[in-house]
Amino acid sequence: MPMPRWWGHINKRVFNPHAIAGGKWPVLTHIGRTSGATYRTPLEAHPVDGGYLFVLVYGSGADWVQNILIAGGAQLRIDGQEIELAAPRLLGKDEAFQALSDEATRPPKVLRITEFLRMDLATC
Repeated sequence: MPMPRWWGHINKRVFNPHAIAGGKWPVLTHIGRTSGATYRTPLEAHPVDGGYLFVLVYGSGADWVQNILIAGGAQLRIDGQEIELAAPRLLGKDEAFQALSDEATRPPKVLRITEFLRMDLATC
């Protein structure tokens, strides 16, 4: 796992509420797989052809990732719009980097991130 879990707990309780309240970060809304509660997770959302790509800083075992994989989708609030996302799937680094535009910032190599989450725009 690239980042330690304890840092994720600090982010969840300290930094994430400020990022959500600030309204400048994209926010994924998802449902807890066991609690059924609604959660909001601020993170970078990289547009790709037909959807969005998310860098898994804490790996695929992170609660928010597992919630989305089990639920089969989530809602993304970005630039004041609510976007329905579906078909979540994990990607490796090579496939993810191919999907990203040349202008998109890649995660620093020092973080050793190898997992990404891809979701497609939901069709109505």
